[in-house]
Amino acid sequence: MKLLIVIATFACYLCLACGFNPSTLNSGSASLTAEGGKAPKDEYKLATDSKKAKGLPVTFSHVNHATKNYSVDGTKTIGCAECHHTEQPAAEAAKHPPLATAYPADRTATLTAETVKDAKTPEVQTCRACHAQDGAKPKIGTEIPSFTAEGESDPTVLTNEEAYHRNCAGCHDAAADARKNVKAPTSQQCTDCHTGK
Repeated sequence: MKLLIVIATFACYLCLACGFNPSTLNSGSASLTAEGGKAPKDEYKLATDSKKAKGLPVTFSHVNHATKNYSVDGTKTIGCAECHHTEQPAAEAAKHPPLATAYPADRTATLTAETVKDAKTPEVQTCRACHAQDGAKPKIGTEIPSFTAEGESDPTVLTNEEAYHRNCAGCHDAAADARKNVKAPTSQQCTDCHTGK
């Protein structure tokens, strides 16, 4: 019975965390599209509308990443704000350069599995709210965020693809360095994530 309650709680959390809107589930432009356009479940397809010829979709398990010990060192769950980085006060985001933005700007609480239940918590934004595809205008802000890495002169525009790769592959690489038996594919194992299934 406890397992059923936990599953139901996370199903509700997924709806809130992904900004559930039934019309986006069937839209090719949605950043998170539930498999088959059905009600939200554990797995989501990322980048189903990639503009690259070989940009096969990636199956992503939000429940696994939110409930299992998938932290870099494998000792705890991944905090919501590690991926949903704008869902924390700006002062907290600024502690993790190049992050600097909170949404909304006057945000006072960091998103957690507990705060998402509070009606006062702002709606959780999807990655594409800020990190639009190349050439598209983001829902939030006037342009896609960019930053200039230390030692470089040209800024990197954090498009949807760039943000996914930096966040997902960066974490997977760090986990592989920290734990030798980790199953997370590294940035050198592209087809382990980009299966198209």
